[in-house]
Amino acid sequence: MYTLLRGLYQHITRKEEYYVLIIGLDNAGKTTLLERIKSTFLGVAGLAPEKIAPTVGLNIGRVDIKSSRINFWDLGGQRDLQSIWERYYTECHGIVFVVDSTDSKRLEECKDTFEKMITNEEVEGVPILMLANKQDVSGALRVEEIKEVFNKIAVKLGARDSRVLPVSALKGEGVRDAVDWLVLRLHRNKNNRPPIYR
Repeated sequence: MYTLLRGLYQHITRKEEYYVLIIGLDNAGKTTLLERIKSTFLGVAGLAPEKIAPTVGLNIGRVDIKSSRINFWDLGGQRDLQSIWERYYTECHGIVFVVDSTDSKRLEECKDTFEKMITNEEVEGVPILMLANKQDVSGALRVEEIKEVFNKIAVKLGARDSRVLPVSALKGEGVRDAVDWLVLRLHRNKNNRPPIYR
């Protein structure tokens, strides 16, 4: 009887678990975004921006939203570290690609990196959210200007859910809306990438 009740309790209280990659070029604000997501959804202060160092490897953040646990994997964006991204593609349920809106000189490099990622067959059908970060800085490229550069490769996205949103990870502007959009897409994409139940 105990086993039956325990099994029923575990079934009722289980959570859907999803894995989301946060990737992009170095200095795009990926770790700042992760810290802002944690502070927004967990209600605890994240790491102070001046204490955030370049990511070498991986930072992890776990957030419970409704009946789901979202595990964010913030991967280093330096050119040498981009080769490890592919190791995480098979396990991810969604991808957040962060663009530094203030760095127009590297926008073409950013586009090439994005194109390499979306053409990898392991991420086919995975929802992709592109965040135009640092919108709080004067002179930052607007979302429309960034879309113009990436429109050349938009056809390679196929029929998957994708969106470009403006955010300021530093100030938290647009972060909640971005995560809400992503969580909804993760739930809609269950048939393609089923969650892990724990």
